[in-house]
Amino acid sequence: MGLLVSFLIFIPWDIIFTVNGIWGFNANYFLNIKLFHLPLEEWLFFICIPYACVFTHYALLEYFPGKTLSIKATKVVSYSLILFFLIIAVYNLDKWYTLINFILASIIIGIVLLKTPELLRSYYLTFLIMLIPFFIVNGILTGSFITNEVVWYNNSENLDIRLFTIPIEDVIYAFSLILVNLFIIRLHRTYAI
Repeated sequence: MGLLVSFLIFIPWDIIFTVNGIWGFNANYFLNIKLFHLPLEEWLFFICIPYACVFTHYALLEYFPGKTLSIKATKVVSYSLILFFLIIAVYNLDKWYTLINFILASIIIGIVLLKTPELLRSYYLTFLIMLIPFFIVNGILTGSFITNEVVWYNNSENLDIRLFTIPIEDVIYAFSLILVNLFIIRLHRTYAI
C-alpha cells in the first residue's frame, strides 16, 4: 500500500519535472524503454528503493531496539524542520524542485507528527544511517565516479547546492519518499481489521 501511495505522489511529479526539463535522464545509461516519458529504470526505482529503505528501517529497529529520540526531541526536530523547509520554499518560489520538495516534506512531517509521532522518533535516526548508501548510490547516479551523470538537473530549478555531486534537494526527496512509505505501512497496521 505504501508503494502505491508513493507512486501516486512521486510518479506524476517525476513525469511533470521530466517533461518540463527540471531534470532528465542520460540515454546512455538506460534501456530506452519509456512509459509516460520516464525510463523503465525510473519506474523500478520507485519499487526497489522504497522497499530496500523500509527493510533497512525495520532491520535497524530490530538490531537496535529502543534507540529512539525522546518525544520532546522529536517535536523540536519536527517543528524545526517544518519551519526551516517552509522558509526555504518561500524564498525560492521560482525554483520548482526546491519549492515542491520542501513544501511536500513540511506537509509530510506535519501529518506524521499529528498521526503517528512515534514513527518519527525512530525514523530520524534510521534516516541518518540510510544516508550512507544514499550518498554512494545517488552520488554515482549524479556523476560521481562515472564519466557522465545518469540523472541530470536544471540548476535554475534548484538551489544549486551540491553534496558532492548530489543536489541538496535529493536528500529531502529521499526523506519524503521513504517517510511516506513508512507512514502508510504504520497506518495500515494501526487500522487493519
